[in-house]
Amino acid sequence: MRRRELLLAATAMMAAPRYLRAQQKAMPVIGFLSSTEPPITTSFWLSGFRKGLSEAGYVEGQSVAIVYRWAENHFDRLPAMAADLVSRNVDLIVASGGTPSALAAKNATATIPIVFATVADPVGSGLVASLARPGGNLTGFSTLSIELMPKRFELLWELIPQASMIAMLVNPKSPTVETLIQDVQEAARAKEVQLQILKASTDREIEGAFASLLALHAAGLVVSPDPFFNSRRGHLIALAARHAIPAIYDWREWVALGGLISYGPSLAGIYRETGLYTGKILAGAKPADLPVQQPTNFELVVNLKTAQALGLTVPPSILARADEVIE
Repeated sequence: MRRRELLLAATAMMAAPRYLRAQQKAMPVIGFLSSTEPPITTSFWLSGFRKGLSEAGYVEGQSVAIVYRWAENHFDRLPAMAADLVSRNVDLIVASGGTPSALAAKNATATIPIVFATVADPVGSGLVASLARPGGNLTGFSTLSIELMPKRFELLWELIPQASMIAMLVNPKSPTVETLIQDVQEAARAKEVQLQILKASTDREIEGAFASLLALHAAGLVVSPDPFFNSRRGHLIALAARHAIPAIYDWREWVALGGLISYGPSLAGIYRETGLYTGKILAGAKPADLPVQQPTNFELVVNLKTAQALGLTVPPSILARADEVIE
């Protein structure tokens, strides 16, 4: 009997580690689907996402794994990348870089939770049923990109009130481009300013757009919010400086790099909130129960050094409203 008892005890001890491992929950995996380029050009917002995720109790490499997929502004790659993440049985997908990545994720799965960031019009694009009650497996954050464009136009006009023509750079591949153009055209008509639309979705087309800008003698440029333009912000800022074109942008990061003026929510802040939402869902919350969030605070940032290089005097009305003045 004693020999049999010893054998049973030994067998139990050998099986115990396997049993314990089976009882332990595997580390959750996030699929990060982005329409933009890898973090060499986007690290400021990726840091915001990781900060929010950490605040929610998840640290990359320690308590959560992240599988990254970067489409590098080739939107046609997004469906296959989303399908690949679904085939890997990730626990959640973060759709980053605008509407195209969010739509690709939505079309790939109806069950895996999806948190989208920086989507201009979540309801109009068909991602959610409503902001308050998203329904389905998606929720996330809107940037109010379309709604803020007329305000950006007005701020640029306030800097150059003598302008008779102002250009706007848009990406023709953007799903919201027509609505965006219409809204800014109305703002331009109200100021009796001619609005010239310049289109670019490649580096070569950006160069062509600036050539057209100079030929038209436009007094300023409104750069519309777009993942592709954001990934090329250093080049766009350099072109505006080289050709002495006053330009307004959406995020503060443009102005920090030498751009003239920006107006919009904090991009790093939006991605921090995206990280927090991601953590809540990993902990058990359902996307359908988390309302789509919209920014409530907007930053007006001005670079006085750039204004001086352009020969512009920033009016006191703008300086008084500025949240940050870079000198």
